[in-house]
Amino acid sequence: MGAVREPLRRGVLGSLLLLLGLCGAREVHLPPGPLFRVEGTAISIPCSVSEYEGPTLQHFEWFLYRPTAPEISIGIVSTRDPAFPYALFSPRVQSGEVSVQRLHGDAVELRVARLRAEDAGVYECYTPTTDSMYHGNYSSKVVLKVIPDMLWVLAPTPRPHLRSRMAGTSPLQLSLSEGQELQLSCTAQSQTQQHTHLSVSFGVSAPDAPVGHQTLQEVVGVRRDFAVEAGGSFAERYRAGELSVAKAGSEQYKLAIRQVRPGDAGTYHCTVGEWIQDPDGSWQLIAEKRAALAQVTVQSIASQLAVSASPPRVRLSAGDALELLCNLSGPVPPAPHVAYAVSWEVGEGDRLLVAQLDTDGVAVLGESYANSQVGRRQVSLQKLTPDPGSYRLRIESAQPRDAGTYRCVARAYIRSPNAQLREVASSSSQGLKVHMKSEAVVLEVYAWLPVPATYRGDTAELLCNISVELTQAVHVAVSWWVEVTVGEEEPQGRMVASVSREGVAELGRRASGGDMSLDKVGPQCHRLRLHGVQPSDEGRYHCAVTSWVRYPDRSWYNAGAVKSNSVAVYPYARVMDTLFIPLIVGVASALFTGITILATITCCFMRRLRKR
Repeated sequence: MGAVREPLRRGVLGSLLLLLGLCGAREVHLPPGPLFRVEGTAISIPCSVSEYEGPTLQHFEWFLYRPTAPEISIGIVSTRDPAFPYALFSPRVQSGEVSVQRLHGDAVELRVARLRAEDAGVYECYTPTTDSMYHGNYSSKVVLKVIPDMLWVLAPTPRPHLRSRMAGTSPLQLSLSEGQELQLSCTAQSQTQQHTHLSVSFGVSAPDAPVGHQTLQEVVGVRRDFAVEAGGSFAERYRAGELSVAKAGSEQYKLAIRQVRPGDAGTYHCTVGEWIQDPDGSWQLIAEKRAALAQVTVQSIASQLAVSASPPRVRLSAGDALELLCNLSGPVPPAPHVAYAVSWEVGEGDRLLVAQLDTDGVAVLGESYANSQVGRRQVSLQKLTPDPGSYRLRIESAQPRDAGTYRCVARAYIRSPNAQLREVASSSSQGLKVHMKSEAVVLEVYAWLPVPATYRGDTAELLCNISVELTQAVHVAVSWWVEVTVGEEEPQGRMVASVSREGVAELGRRASGGDMSLDKVGPQCHRLRLHGVQPSDEGRYHCAVTSWVRYPDRSWYNAGAVKSNSVAVYPYARVMDTLFIPLIVGVASALFTGITILATITCCFMRRLRKR
């Protein structure tokens, strides 16, 4: 029984040793096959070794077994022997068309820059041993099948099939205006027997620039998994719906850019890639072709937009109607996707807006022409002809302040698919001089006190006499001010009361808190009364006058403003006020003396009574 157990024990130990040895055996790795690649394209086959002994720098030798002679190995290239290649591969190795590239000490890659039909076969990667004993496998094989190029690309115009990798024929010449739609298409098909996927990409390169992956900017493309992606600066426009790519039928792909921009100019290409899935699950690009579709030029709206205004010079009197014309010229024929906004501005440097007509035809007046001070003036901006059109500015009752230099400003917008406006150009006309016949306005004002001396508790009166010389009717607004000094600072004016041009009075607050009133005591004489003046009302007072002229359009014009002289208000103390304090002091002293004397007498009298 023991003799039987001993051989069994030895057999188990031997099996365990064999398993342990196999776990540490050398192994050479190649991707699983077969690999399908297209004739004329490049291929890279990685090879690595693991579980080896010796140095980390391992050497590799590549062999080919052709289908016509599957037993004969043909040396391709080696990492340690430059003379290793057979005569069939030696010229290609020397030219660099076939090479071995070391990735790591124990990994390399066989590279063939341009496959030939005779390169099909079984490829073997062999690693010379550095182990102390032969153990494991020292080579691995993979099948490579070279298939013909069956990828076709067809440009949109009738021309022969483009079978070369790059198309050399002249593309279409297209000239568009900014904002117009660009539509291009290309046809792509493959007759490869294997199951492949196609990717189609539309790209643009600068005019007359060499075409390549570095110079070609992708616009949008359909990936091999049917996903649509836009490249670079076109991504945002794709999300906004400005460009699209669609498949029409089984072979045709269409690019649409709804609104081209000047930066879209260039040569457009259609790049088609053919992809195959290797047995390891990875996708490989096995063929790629590119066709030139069109050479596109885009004329910007800014280069076509011109603005002119007339007449060059205008002379008129106050109250006359002011009329100016603005003419726009743009793309011919007029583009329906372009909208214009026109405005008139006056002044030099920081110009003021007179009126504006937006892209929807809504007129807006500038702040200086519609506010509480001047009212709402009768200013109109009207479009006379279709786009880009002529525009007329009309101011019904011109005022002296309307004199100046006028300019017509036009802005061109493109309406995007989501209805948003994008400004693409602006232009301004030459300046138009508007002269107004001047009307002399003489405005004088004088403040005075009818009663020079004012006592505390009295009513102080301040009069403001106004003198106006103007041919038109004038309305005046009067305000009264007191100069307040705080510390060592310059005196600052504080408004006490005012009367508007419509005759509405507005009373402020006196320093003493007392009452006051405003009235008109003459045709051009206004009076301020301070009731019950106190020392805190002391100060220098003046009146300020603004003259306003009312025009037929019910608007107001500030004809001038002037400030009067200053008058001093000093509340004097009364005579009784000056005697009142000494009287009180005297009475208090007499009372104190009398009480003192009376107390002294009373004390003496009481002491004598106690002695008795």
